[in-house]
Amino acid sequence: MGMNLAALVEVMVTARANNLNVSTHESMAQRAYRLIRADIISGARDPGERLRIEMLKTVYDIGPTPLREALQKLSTEGLVLALEKRGFMVSPLNLDEFSDLNIARIEIEKVALTRSLALGDSQWESRVVAATYLMKREDEALLASGAGVYDAWESANAEFHAAMIAACGSKWLLQMRDQLQDMCERYRRSSISQSNKKTANGNRDVGEEHAAISDAVLSRNSELACQLTESHYMKTLSRLGGNPNLVGDLQP
Repeated sequence: MGMNLAALVEVMVTARANNLNVSTHESMAQRAYRLIRADIISGARDPGERLRIEMLKTVYDIGPTPLREALQKLSTEGLVLALEKRGFMVSPLNLDEFSDLNIARIEIEKVALTRSLALGDSQWESRVVAATYLMKREDEALLASGAGVYDAWESANAEFHAAMIAACGSKWLLQMRDQLQDMCERYRRSSISQSNKKTANGNRDVGEEHAAISDAVLSRNSELACQLTESHYMKTLSRLGGNPNLVGDLQP
C-alpha cells in the first residue's frame, strides 16, 4: 500500500493536531465562535447553562461585542438559544432533535458509503486500515478506563467514520456529513459514556461494532456496511432513549 501502517497512523494524528492550530489572521469573533462551539460540543459547557457575557469575558479573554457575535452565530446552528432580553444559554439535549439528526446522518452516510466502496482506490483502503487500527486502540483504552468519552477517542471515532466515506467523490456529501457529525457529538459522548459503564454486563461493545463495519467496508460489501452503520448509529439513539431519566430534554 506504499506507506506502512505506523507511518499512516502518525500522519493522521499529526494532521488532526494541525487542524486545531489557529490562524494568526483569525478575528476575535471567529476565535470566540470556535472556542465556545468546541466547549459546547465537547460537553465543557453544560446543556442548559446560561452563557453570561461577563463570565465568558473572563473565561475566553475576549470582549463583549465579538462574544455576542459568536453567540448569535451559534444560535443559528442550534447549539445556543437566544433568550429574549435574557441573554443566551447552551441548547438543552433533546431526544427528538437527536432522532432527527440521526435520520439525516444515516441517510447521507449510506449514500456516501455506497459511493465510497464503489470508487475507493488502494490509497483509500490504506486510510481505512489505518483509521481502523487507531480506532481499535482507542476503543480498548476507553473500555479499560471505565470512564467517560475523552478527546482522543472522539478524534479517532471522527476519523474512523470519515475514512469510510472519504472516496465518495462528493464534497457536498462530505460537508453535510461533517456538520451532522459535529451536531451529534454532544449526544454521542453521553451515549458512549453510558455504554462504557455497562459493557461489562454485555449491553454494548462499541469496539466490536467498529470492527464489523471496517470488515464489511474492506470487503466492499456495500449492503452489509450500510446495515451495520445504521445499526451502530441507532444503538446510540436507543442508548439515550432507553434511559427513563432522559425524557424530553436530556440532562447532562
